[in-house]
Amino acid sequence: MSAEPVSGPLTLQQLPLFPLQTVLFPGGWLPLRIFEVRYLDMIGRCHKAGAPFGVVCLSEGSEVRRIDPAAPPGGDAFAREVFHPVGTLARIESLERPQPGLMVIQCRGQQRFQVTRRSQLAHGLWVADVQLDEPEASVPVPTHLANTRDALQRLLQSLQERDPQSLEQLPLRPPYRWDDSGWVANRWAELLPTPAELKQRLMALDNPLLRLELVSDLLDRLGLEH
Repeated sequence: MSAEPVSGPLTLQQLPLFPLQTVLFPGGWLPLRIFEVRYLDMIGRCHKAGAPFGVVCLSEGSEVRRIDPAAPPGGDAFAREVFHPVGTLARIESLERPQPGLMVIQCRGQQRFQVTRRSQLAHGLWVADVQLDEPEASVPVPTHLANTRDALQRLLQSLQERDPQSLEQLPLRPPYRWDDSGWVANRWAELLPTPAELKQRLMALDNPLLRLELVSDLLDRLGLEH
């Protein structure tokens, strides 16, 4: 399995999934601290093979596998984990092992995918057959949304001037694609204080221009100048 973005429709089988209470956007950055056995093994294998894994947003359940005290006797004692069918491939850019049983990784979001079939293995790891979306086409930022792009540029400049080290904690990292509607929309969506459910809907939109227009409306409703 290649870790590079793939052109054209492609199905990946048995892609390991990482359900989270957050949304990974294409081109975004995601830091993760990994300590569950089911993910330590999976991430180690992906890193060694240079292969991606899939990030999906939970609609029910917890990121950490928990016992369900209300589970019926003789059944699966663990709480249900339900996640959205549209996710994003994640490529491991760095991996550290600060202590036994702990991995700290940085991932970059790649292509979106649609889950066509999913199953959970005995030790709790989810795997899925997925259909990769085509890489999103670049759509220039239209004039009436230029203020939304410019506000993001001003935010980045302000952060650089205030605390250059803070940029390492943000998903807003080079290469900057300021005239790409989808890229600008994705970076704003990552930064805005909105529920994961809303971020998921934005990420799943096929139209990058519509995504940017909705982000612009959100900025207005949140009272943020742009």
